[in-house]
Amino acid sequence: MAERNYTVVTEFFLTAFTERVQWRVPLFLVFLSFYLATTLGNTGMILLIRGDRRLHTPMYFFLSHLSLVDVCYASTIIPQMLAVLWENGTTVSQARCAAQFFLFTFFASVDCYLLAIMAYDRYTAVCQPLLYVTIMTEKACWGLVTGAYVAGFFSAFVRTVTAFTLSFCGNNEINFIFCDLPPLLKLSCGDSYAQEVVIIVFAVFVMPVCILVILVSYLFIIVAILHIRSAGGRAKTFSTCASHLTAVALFFGTLIFMYLRDNTGQSSEGDRVVSVLYTVVTPIP
Repeated sequence: MAERNYTVVTEFFLTAFTERVQWRVPLFLVFLSFYLATTLGNTGMILLIRGDRRLHTPMYFFLSHLSLVDVCYASTIIPQMLAVLWENGTTVSQARCAAQFFLFTFFASVDCYLLAIMAYDRYTAVCQPLLYVTIMTEKACWGLVTGAYVAGFFSAFVRTVTAFTLSFCGNNEINFIFCDLPPLLKLSCGDSYAQEVVIIVFAVFVMPVCILVILVSYLFIIVAILHIRSAGGRAKTFSTCASHLTAVALFFGTLIFMYLRDNTGQSSEGDRVVSVLYTVVTPIP
């Protein structure tokens, strides 16, 4: 049996999507177009919401913060993906890798919480319209958003500290689009049990709680829609919620695929494709 190389790794080499040379330029252009669409679309939405007083409502207030988080979320991942494709692989220090992992986890966590908050907001608007103004006050909205940012920071801090207390040795190549925890665990040369527990805790207690809030909220919304006598009223109410449900399904579905399964073995091409969905596609407005 070959003896394992225990040379300590202080930097990582990202190589995702570089094995097929003929696809580098097309993928670069596709990811760049997605990034421009995400940045311009979400920035435009924020400016529109801020500039139009008719949109100064709780729903658009939460949507503006979701747009801001999506821009930051995409900016954490996509520029480095473009660099990997342009340079046919790029080297990142462990400190830079940790910073990217922290920012990704922070913005992804805040995204989860904001989607759950927006579902609760829609539930309140549809199911308790007479109490909506008294429930979703400006103070309450700021409290919910602040809580999302604080919880996201705590989650990101704990996961980052836990992940980068590992020792990395041997091969430093990460065949993935960014410094995420599953591919990092494959490079560890020590006991990664605690880090894997953190992945499970994040997946089992954070995502399902948000998903439960969303499902329960929309269950009540659907029941309320079915009681609307006007077909036009039902269609209008449902169309308001349909885009949010689509974003929720894509975002949480891909995250569950990545985190609620066995992470042993090498990163597959399927993993990279799925990671593109939740890092490149979902932030597009």
